[in-house]
Amino acid sequence: MASRGTVKASANFNASADAEVLHKAMKGLGTDEDAILQLLTARSNAQRQEIKATYKTLFGKDLVDDLKGELGGKFETLIVGLMTPPLTYDVTCLRNAIKGAGTDEKVLVEILSSRTAQQVKDIVAAYRQEYDDDLEEDVCGDTSGHFKRLLVILLQANRQTGIQEGNIESDAQALFKAGEEKYGTDEQSFVTILGNRSAQHLRKVFDAYMKMSGYEMEESIQRETSGSLKDLLLAVVKCARSVPAYFAETLYYAMKGAGTDDNTLIRVMVTRSEVDMLDIRAEFRKMFACSLHSMIKGDTSGDYRKALLLLCGGDDA
Repeated sequence: MASRGTVKASANFNASADAEVLHKAMKGLGTDEDAILQLLTARSNAQRQEIKATYKTLFGKDLVDDLKGELGGKFETLIVGLMTPPLTYDVTCLRNAIKGAGTDEKVLVEILSSRTAQQVKDIVAAYRQEYDDDLEEDVCGDTSGHFKRLLVILLQANRQTGIQEGNIESDAQALFKAGEEKYGTDEQSFVTILGNRSAQHLRKVFDAYMKMSGYEMEESIQRETSGSLKDLLLAVVKCARSVPAYFAETLYYAMKGAGTDDNTLIRVMVTRSEVDMLDIRAEFRKMFACSLHSMIKGDTSGDYRKALLLLCGGDDA
């Protein structure tokens, strides 16, 4: 599958030359932020890892430590994110979400609902290797109720594959009975069905559910559930429909209104720039009255804005 990312590997890549450019940008008085951001956004993550290794070989210093010493604020967070291997990045985000003060449910929801089954398996293994802890146990220690149960199901990364034609109607029926049709809500049915069926199968179930109930799945979840469970169920449903559309919406709400959720903005731009940013941009333009480019431009400033816009790629005005 051709990458739908905006960031591609540089064709005439030379790790030594790039390491020299970065070293020069940070040497002496002042820092050439522009040189740093132009270079790093124009290299793939794998190439950035090579630059990092070469930098240490040439100068005996850690590139990321040097960048942290020279840069600051949101721009530093973004650049350090770009320098982190994708798997390590996800694992670190999850660890901080769990081990920080209070639990950052938003991060758990976003990563565990949007990653592929193989990615989740890799995350669980890498988390154990990095922290000598069990991700599932850590998640369980920090969450409760059906929210916890659905996270545990997602961590098993055992979703069925393909479409079970015989179960489409019965799944839709079960969801209808669990929510709209009864007084109160049977959350367990939602959790089990939405957590275990394949995306293709769920899309068929949502269509059947709509015919049966007259409601979109999302509308029923909004009405029938609340809090973190609602957020997670909605994310799972949206990702089953379209992962790029889910991220387009995530980006929109990170910037909409007063204040910007920079952590979310950085996390999505870093993790999707080599995966599906082109599709996210197209979905964003379809869903909202502006382009992703124009919204980032209006909501951020300085080198931080420059780097984000380079990761965004073009303006779909």
